[in-house]
Amino acid sequence: MKVLIVSDTHGKEGNLKEAMEREKPFDMLVHCGDVEGSEEKIREMAGCPVHMVAGNNDFFCDLPREDEFEIGKYRVLLTHGHYYYISMGTEMLKEEARARNFDIAMFGHTHRPYLEQERDVTVLNPGSMSYPRQEGRKPSYMVMEIDGNGDAAYTIKYI
Repeated sequence: MKVLIVSDTHGKEGNLKEAMEREKPFDMLVHCGDVEGSEEKIREMAGCPVHMVAGNNDFFCDLPREDEFEIGKYRVLLTHGHYYYISMGTEMLKEEARARNFDIAMFGHTHRPYLEQERDVTVLNPGSMSYPRQEGRKPSYMVMEIDGNGDAAYTIKYI
């Protein structure tokens, strides 16, 4: 199984289209928020199951602030991150994930790719497709692949 994980497109889908072309076929798209009105367009572009949450710039939308779902054997908590003060660090989000028995917590908001794998929880951010803030400022996304044993591997990729 292959999952394309993106965030912070902010209504600009050009880099998202590029990532989709590069990574197809994929089985699921996860968007960590700040779609800015492009929810339906993104769902149509994906052509597969989509999990998406509202970000701090998603005003007047019907997207949930969190989503809970499974990818293979993994329980996933999807949030934009601002409710967990993610700009200050991942500790609050990790605590929440552990308290609610999630294996993976996915977030956006910081516009920087991030991957931290601990024994009991993985925390990740694919970065931003439109306004990257990490050194080099390249738009980024993440690919999660589940192997034949059901184990996940993650790759941060750049446009």
